[in-house]
Amino acid sequence: MRPPPVMILAGGASRRMGGGDKGLRMLAGRPLVAHVIDRIAPQCDDLAINTNGAAADFAGFGLPLLPDVIPDRPGPLAGVLTAMDWALQGGHTHVATVPGDTPFLPGDLIPQLMLAAEASATTPVLAQSGGRVHPVAGLWPVALRDALAQALATGTRRMTDWTAQAGATAVPFPDTTPDAFFNVNTPEDLATAEAAIG
Repeated sequence: MRPPPVMILAGGASRRMGGGDKGLRMLAGRPLVAHVIDRIAPQCDDLAINTNGAAADFAGFGLPLLPDVIPDRPGPLAGVLTAMDWALQGGHTHVATVPGDTPFLPGDLIPQLMLAAEASATTPVLAQSGGRVHPVAGLWPVALRDALAQALATGTRRMTDWTAQAGATAVPFPDTTPDAFFNVNTPEDLATAEAAIG
């Protein structure tokens, strides 16, 4: 399998953070999404950001910016569908996604997902740590694009509902402190991440 393109999903409404673009909140003097880029860029050749915010706010990262391909911010599955469409345009068979609020992602995330996909090339492969599956950190066969579009059209919104339906498998990653898939969802989480970096 050729290295997949990777899309950072930063298109949510950030309600628990008080609204706005969470990826632009400052962590250790830099935007949160910049830490995600630092972790993922060395692992791939093509990287883009899925955002529904003002493109000018993200322009400084020098990456393609793609809003959800369906309206009304229905959740991360819309970001996955957007990623699949982007990958299809480039002739890829797979695309990886990562959350835009996870500053401690593993340095071998994409290679490990690719390795696992060799045994399940037609089903999603998701990251797992601490006994929990992290469905936004996953590798997706673009052949599932139409099935995902249909699921969204009929009201599916929960990642875990669709990944179970698609027969997803999980790749365990070592437990670390902080957890490699720690999400910054609240101001308190941001303070925790700041302390971990500091």
